[in-house]
Amino acid sequence: MLSRLLREHQAKQNERKELQEKRRREAITAATCLTEALVDHLNVGVAQAYMNQRKLDHEVKTLQVQAAQFAKQTGQWIGMVENFNQALKEIGDVENWARSIELDMRTIATALEYVYKGQLQSASS
Repeated sequence: MLSRLLREHQAKQNERKELQEKRRREAITAATCLTEALVDHLNVGVAQAYMNQRKLDHEVKTLQVQAAQFAKQTGQWIGMVENFNQALKEIGDVENWARSIELDMRTIATALEYVYKGQLQSASS
C-alpha cells in the first residue's frame, strides 16, 4: 500500500512536472511571439522613417539643383536688363546727339539763309 501511494505520488508529480514544462514552453512561445510582434511593429515605423528621410534627402537635392538653376537664370535676366538699359542710354545719347546736330544744322541753315538774303538785297540795290 505504501508503495502504491508512492507510485501515485510520483505519477502525480510527473504529471505536474509535464504540465509545468508544457506551460513553460507555451509561455516561452507566447513571449517570443510577443517580442517578434513588437519588433516588427517598431521596424515598420523605423522603415517608414527611413523611407521618409530618403525622400526628403532627394527633395533637398532636387531643390538645391533648381535653386542653382534659378540663380543662374536670374543672373542672366539681370545681365539682359542691364544690357537693355545700356542700349536705352545709348539710344538716348544718339537722340541727344541727333538733336544737337539738327540744332546746329538749323543754325547753319538760318545763317546761310540770312547771308543769302543779304546778298540778294545788296545785289538788287
